[in-house]
Amino acid sequence: MFIDSVRITVKAGRGGDGAISFHREKYVPRGGPDGGDGGKGGDVVVAVDPQMSTLAALARRRRYVAENGTPGAGNRRFGRDGEDLVIKVPKGTVIRNAATGELIADLQNEDDSVVVARGGVGGKGNARFATPTRQTPRIAEKGEPGEQLEIELELKLISDVGIVGFPNAGKSTLISRVSAAKPKIADYPFTTLEPNLGVVSLDNGESFVLADIPGLIEGAHKGAGLGHTFLRHIERTRLLIHLVDVSPTSFRDPIEDYEKINEELRLYSPALGSKPQVVAANKMDIPGSEEAFERLRNHLADSGVECYPISAVTGQGVRTLLYAAFNKLKQLPREDAEESFVKPGHIEVVHGRTYDEIAIRREDGIFVVEGGDLERRVALVDLHNLDALRYVHAILRKRGVIDELRAAGVKDGDTVRIGDTEFVYSDEAEWQG
Repeated sequence: MFIDSVRITVKAGRGGDGAISFHREKYVPRGGPDGGDGGKGGDVVVAVDPQMSTLAALARRRRYVAENGTPGAGNRRFGRDGEDLVIKVPKGTVIRNAATGELIADLQNEDDSVVVARGGVGGKGNARFATPTRQTPRIAEKGEPGEQLEIELELKLISDVGIVGFPNAGKSTLISRVSAAKPKIADYPFTTLEPNLGVVSLDNGESFVLADIPGLIEGAHKGAGLGHTFLRHIERTRLLIHLVDVSPTSFRDPIEDYEKINEELRLYSPALGSKPQVVAANKMDIPGSEEAFERLRNHLADSGVECYPISAVTGQGVRTLLYAAFNKLKQLPREDAEESFVKPGHIEVVHGRTYDEIAIRREDGIFVVEGGDLERRVALVDLHNLDALRYVHAILRKRGVIDELRAAGVKDGDTVRIGDTEFVYSDEAEWQG
């Protein structure tokens, strides 16, 4: 089944906790702290798999969680880092933040990959907190939580040429004739419910990739039918073959059809509406098609758009059409479909941590400290531990927060909140560490 859009939740691994441990050995009665650090949590990475052509494998699972780091241990043994979780996707996958719509990455190459959620840092063991004045620290950091977010994965097929037109115009028949693609074909509207890709090989040894985009209808730019689902696949193409049914048996006006499809392209995206086109008047093997073809060709003459009579069923004029498309392709630059898309290359971290200015405000008698990385630092220690409380006090003093709290009127016994953590302020908690 062809699935080109999924929404999943990704969660990176939590860092392992640091260890509180003291060296114990015969004849060494006062061994120092030797608690090791916890391991880093695993990242969540989205990477291209050249063998994949759809997002169907991801539709069966909505949550992806990387491995946690393991805790540190005594004898300065560090915890093992959590294994990265690699999510495989087809080439041409666009990744967005589901909450904000922000573009994270556009994976267009076979070796592209991107870190979408970064694993938490492992907590420091108590060996890290030893100082000349504090030789037996009973404090260690907890592992940092991994990043978590909901992302949208959207597949946009990468092809040189896209075939567009109303349903039943003959697009599937054309791609099956000129390539090895084998779409399902029948004589009724909306036959094709999924795009098909085919490689067109020319007599001169050249080739290009052709995409059969399912038929559009009026209102497609608003999502009518499967409009948005189909239109996204045309965005990457450099050239469009606009297939128009000119047979009298269709009971349609080819000029009206041509203008309606172009209007849908323009309304969906101005860039899409301005893509170069080659028009193919299809079903010329049916008697009575010549008059409609001449009307269409005359209509296009003023705008300089080339129009070629073909029959996808018999092959009439198809070779001429393909060479015309190829020659036009050679004149077009190979550019990204959207300049705003980013190319991450091999690995790129997308979430950097930025720390704001520290601010203090009073809320219902509680002194609230915000900004910096204080929330993270405080959350990583156990404030029921006196050593840990002194450690936090030392951080606040070095950052100038204690002075600012005093200037704001804090007194012994007042409650201070940093993030989700509340503790009672005390000047006696000084730790010269």
